[in-house]
Amino acid sequence: MSNEIEIIHRSVDEATPADMPASTRRQFVTRTAAGIGGLGLLAVPGIALATNTKNPAPPAPPPPAGANDPQTILNVAATAEVLATIVNTVGWERKIVGDWVTQRNSQAAAREELIHYDYLVSIGGVPVTKKIWVPDAVFARRSNFLNALEVGDQIFVNAYLIATKVFGDAGNGGVAAVTAETMAVEAVHRALARQSNYKLGNDRAFARFNTSEEARDSPVFGGPGFTDILDAVGQLQAAGFGFGVAGKGKGRFYDFDSVSARTPDTVRVNTREPSAG
Repeated sequence: MSNEIEIIHRSVDEATPADMPASTRRQFVTRTAAGIGGLGLLAVPGIALATNTKNPAPPAPPPPAGANDPQTILNVAATAEVLATIVNTVGWERKIVGDWVTQRNSQAAAREELIHYDYLVSIGGVPVTKKIWVPDAVFARRSNFLNALEVGDQIFVNAYLIATKVFGDAGNGGVAAVTAETMAVEAVHRALARQSNYKLGNDRAFARFNTSEEARDSPVFGGPGFTDILDAVGQLQAAGFGFGVAGKGKGRFYDFDSVSARTPDTVRVNTREPSAG
């Protein structure tokens, strides 16, 4: 193992929640370190992301049997929605985006992510933490915020596609349909973030799963997708976010219970209950 990978492995180990079960912690550290190494130690979206324009990453290999168990998927998804609720709520509060249309989209997205969280918890999802470290750079300017949403929402799309496959393969078509419904909304969030950032929002014929990022104007062009749900956490950590511990670089902690209590709402958000499940 190279010195660089050893450093990555050690830093991920230090950043992993100490109360995580030992077996899960070992898997998490190993896979996250590998994922971060493959991503080239990504920095905050829109600031200094590593890219690979000549040799995009191939599809990720299937994870080991049992890696994507339903409970882990629900827990990771709930934790991701904690982060998404915080980022969208704070971004909306600070009026980073400026224009009225994008501001309304941020308002709606914040409420939708909170609704997703509530659903996941209602079916047994347990967030690993509600204390999220967000890099200051995410809220520093409009383009940073929108790039963070674009990258983050694609990670959520990938994660919910994993969930759809796992629950469907297990014969739980109801939950699989709801995760597909949720994935569709995350894809809309990504498209709107791109459009507000003066990019083509409607740029995919299919939602991206475990293939490399083909959008040449993406902050992570050439970056890999994943088939292991724990890699969703790894990619978010690589972007500077921290789950219960400080991430890399300047930032601060945000508490979900405090932020979600002031998450904006709007009557324009429709279909608040899943159609399936």
